[in-house]
Amino acid sequence: MLGATIATEPIEGLDILKVLIVDDEPAQRSGLAAMVSAWGMTPETAADGNEALDILSRDSADVILTDLNMPGLDGFSFMEKLREMGDMPPTIVMTAYGNIETAVRTVHDLGAFWFLEKPVQAKTLEVLVSRAAAHASLRADRQTLLRQLANNGALGELVGTSPKMREIFALLQQAGPSKACVLITGESGTGKEMVARTLHKLSPRRQGPFIAINCAALPETLIESELFGHEKGSFTGASERRSGCFELAQHGTLLLDEIGEMPLPTQAKLLRIIEDSKVRRLGGKAEFEVDVRLLAATNKLPEDAIRGGHLREDLFYRLNVFHVHLPPLRERKEDIVPISEALIGDLNDKHNCRVTGISGDVLEALERHNWPGNVRELRNVLERAVILAGEGTVEIQHVPAFLQGRAVAMVATNGASSAIAQDESGSVRFTIGTTVEAAEKGLILRTLEHTRNNKTRAAEILGISLKTLHNKLKEYNS
Repeated sequence: MLGATIATEPIEGLDILKVLIVDDEPAQRSGLAAMVSAWGMTPETAADGNEALDILSRDSADVILTDLNMPGLDGFSFMEKLREMGDMPPTIVMTAYGNIETAVRTVHDLGAFWFLEKPVQAKTLEVLVSRAAAHASLRADRQTLLRQLANNGALGELVGTSPKMREIFALLQQAGPSKACVLITGESGTGKEMVARTLHKLSPRRQGPFIAINCAALPETLIESELFGHEKGSFTGASERRSGCFELAQHGTLLLDEIGEMPLPTQAKLLRIIEDSKVRRLGGKAEFEVDVRLLAATNKLPEDAIRGGHLREDLFYRLNVFHVHLPPLRERKEDIVPISEALIGDLNDKHNCRVTGISGDVLEALERHNWPGNVRELRNVLERAVILAGEGTVEIQHVPAFLQGRAVAMVATNGASSAIAQDESGSVRFTIGTTVEAAEKGLILRTLEHTRNNKTRAAEILGISLKTLHNKLKEYNS
């Protein structure tokens, strides 16, 4: 039963909004609809959750008023469906069977805007609907702002104006508000973690923690402890209980970077957690529920990792609800200018510099380079340039030699020397008469120079194993 009298004054300061009323009692539906109309809003009614979902599939609602105990699809199940859809309007729950436990479950666990016990007082409901409507309006404004930012080439920490990046921005805006797993692929340095952070900021979990773990950086003996946690005494050195990443990311987002490097037995346990939303610490006897949105990233093609036995196929399918592939910088060179402008602003703040721009010569050099290290390499180049310039414009002398033009190195082999030239595009050329051994040595040394002696990256570029690279360098030093 509704309490008190029906308010007759429209709520000021808000556009006409649509309110969906879900209640199995016809008298309640009609009474609430009359209130909503009196407040200057448009009501629509449904007798249960299924009918409400059918209405929402055709049209949206700005605010929802719902009963909990209904035949068919009840209020709890209805809100769970709304959360799965990923764009839950502010929802006010009304029930005649209220208690603290129910209130906590609906507001905290299911994401309801507010909880009310019946009979509902009209004035109280008016205030709550007004606040919920304002919340819906702010959220709509936020979505509009995000679309404008994306159209201008920025979304979260991501920057780009190329068609490929605009497609990614659109996908992130769709995937962000959902609970679905997302698989992020792309070469090293393309910004996979920035995509993950953007998804987190676009989600209802944005106030929760964002935890990232690099599966390739952890020894196989420790990765399960890091992920799932452990109890005191569960293994040698476990002197106290420790929470794992799933616990730390509760009600937030967990990014598993380099998922293809995770041991297969651990992948099997991860698959079960995705299916059951339950975790057991190492050495623990009981499982506990976790509410975590899972994101995964890899710099390898998932299909190759599956064929190579590094990634379980069933895990891939569970993670690959949404797939975001970041193209390398060489395939979207039109993004170099906006990315550089954004990076210079960040680097000015970091190093207390006052760089205002980049010269035309430097921009041409940046756009000629193929950027094997992608955005990470571009940031390193610009960080050096900003520090050297200090203020004003970044000039060609502020960037590394490989961007300034032709560089020539002399490689000595058996008493003779051969010229190795690197042109403006970064290509390496050898003069006629250069031996195979000298060419190989020159190519390896120039690649190491390019990667700033990062042997792992150099081995990837050269297409050889890290062990082979170390053996070659030992030969050159002998």
